[in-house]
Amino acid sequence: MKGNALRAAVAAGLVASAASANAVELSPDGTGQVLIYPYYTVNRNQQTIVSVVNATNAAKVVKVRFLEGYNSREVLDFNLFLSEFDVWTASIFALSDAGLTGDGAAILTTDRSCTVPGKDQWTGTLGTGRPYQEFLVSTFTGVHEDSGPTDVTRTREGHIELLQMADLGGTLRTAVTHTAGGTPANCQVVQSIDPENTGLLPPTGGLFGAGGIVNVAQGTFHAYNADAIGGFSKFSLFTITGTIPSLATANTGDGIAIAFTFDAAGELLRSDYVTNVPPFQAIDAVSAVFMASSLLNEYNVDSSAGSNTDWVVTFPTKRFYVDPDLLGVPVGDAGALPPFTFTFGQRFTVNGSEINGDARSCSQVQYLPFDRDAGRPGPPQLPWGLPLPIPALCTSVNVITMPNVRDRPIESVVLGSRLHTHVKPFSSTGWLRLSLDPASQPHALRASRDGDVFRGLPATGFQAVNYVNAKAAPGLLSNYSAAFRHRAVRACVNGTSAPCN
Repeated sequence: MKGNALRAAVAAGLVASAASANAVELSPDGTGQVLIYPYYTVNRNQQTIVSVVNATNAAKVVKVRFLEGYNSREVLDFNLFLSEFDVWTASIFALSDAGLTGDGAAILTTDRSCTVPGKDQWTGTLGTGRPYQEFLVSTFTGVHEDSGPTDVTRTREGHIELLQMADLGGTLRTAVTHTAGGTPANCQVVQSIDPENTGLLPPTGGLFGAGGIVNVAQGTFHAYNADAIGGFSKFSLFTITGTIPSLATANTGDGIAIAFTFDAAGELLRSDYVTNVPPFQAIDAVSAVFMASSLLNEYNVDSSAGSNTDWVVTFPTKRFYVDPDLLGVPVGDAGALPPFTFTFGQRFTVNGSEINGDARSCSQVQYLPFDRDAGRPGPPQLPWGLPLPIPALCTSVNVITMPNVRDRPIESVVLGSRLHTHVKPFSSTGWLRLSLDPASQPHALRASRDGDVFRGLPATGFQAVNYVNAKAAPGLLSNYSAAFRHRAVRACVNGTSAPCN
């Protein structure tokens, strides 16, 4: 049913049945079955704190997955069991910052909710018995090398996804329910669950979460809400461990994944993607709700205010379109799926020159900056007829840094990211339109069953800005920080040029 059909249904008094349709959607209320945390980092003595809240009276089992920033290879996953109205929290830290050996990242929690594997199997404990687990390199080393770095520093920044697999009933619910002392009744009961257990019920959502990047010594804290996807699955997706379920297992009915989005006028769009026959487009239903032809946000790089700006731009579904392992092609070979152009590690040509594609899968973009008075730069020019550099975002997690200094930084100026690209600010303050569908390299998602084609790339993220008050009195903190979610422009066509309806 398209938007005009839905309006006809409303006019006919059928709104109740139309509204009951299960569909993948980016929840405007912030609760859902899947949570996407666009960025974590432990660079520059920072930690990332993570929380997830079960806002319902149903116990749940959730797949927790940490993904590094180059190619979204998994660095840790486990199953988390949430009691009704439960909250789970953790922090991601650098091993070296805790006085431990190694240059990688790890997760630390004092939460007592059940996990599989159990926390007694984690790497070790810190201080007063706080369990921690080092992030792992097995998915991008040895036979799984993908042309990216193979050392533990690759685990230091990336993004996080939480995917609810099932609600829990019967003895499973009883086992994970917290007693009066705040401890689950019996975690051993859920250490090994038969996927056919009748206590595994279809997931009902109701999760919300938040992340925050904190530097205690500097007094900075960039907090954000996790993106919530509702209507992801109407069936239990429970597994013990492994790569399943994933964002590519969305389902809203037998053989179909429906995506609900909104056009610029606020009209509801429905796009249907087939999941049970090739080309298996369940992942496209998830990408559809993140598709943006442009991202919009502000910047502040005023030297008088000591301000600098980073933009985090994360492609949460990119790995399913570019990762050679998931595509079944050798590293370096072509085979990327739309809307992306190159597989991770594939060589590519720019301005007639072949470029080594190691550790990247580049998508061209375009920067359109404005100052606060609608001013914008003139056409860029280079001397001697040299070709203009083509801006591109080349990893799954990207940080666009806009410093208030002349020298090109070796890391992003706010978050300390090494997955950064440097953009020279046009003005000290203003806003930026980041086009994800440039004329030089158009991007478009595969058509849905009903012919809808979303233009651009599936993206999320936020602006992180720091202010430093150089005139603060001695002994007082002088750093101020903020984070603001990106706004998006959606473009959808049906057929060759007709708008989606």
